[in-house]
Amino acid sequence: MMFRFGPTARPPRRPALTPMIDVVFLLLVFFMLAARFGQDVGLALAPAGQAAGSYSGPPRLVEFADGVVWLNGTKTDLADLPDALAPLMPSPDALIVLRPRDGANVQDVATLTDVLRASGVSALVLMEP
Repeated sequence: MMFRFGPTARPPRRPALTPMIDVVFLLLVFFMLAARFGQDVGLALAPAGQAAGSYSGPPRLVEFADGVVWLNGTKTDLADLPDALAPLMPSPDALIVLRPRDGANVQDVATLTDVLRASGVSALVLMEP
């Protein structure tokens, strides 16, 4: 019996593609999950010069900041705001003035306009802070 301990000719090794394929699929899954799908929601606002009418009737100033709402200086719950505005509205298309206070953000504007539009309000004027 004879043993060989010297160098033997091995066939050249081919690179393994399995780890590379795994990495590619992991990256694919990561970017699919990280991507934003669907439409962004926007606010439908028209310039005041085109959509605003004349202001008449009692004051309707709605101030807001950090989820808190004030109607003519009186703190009001957001859910009760349409009912509190109803007696102040001479017509359904009467202007309502929205004024942000310190600490107000875009989400506050979106939430407030959604609540008012759902109650049938069609004319809003947004003031700069």
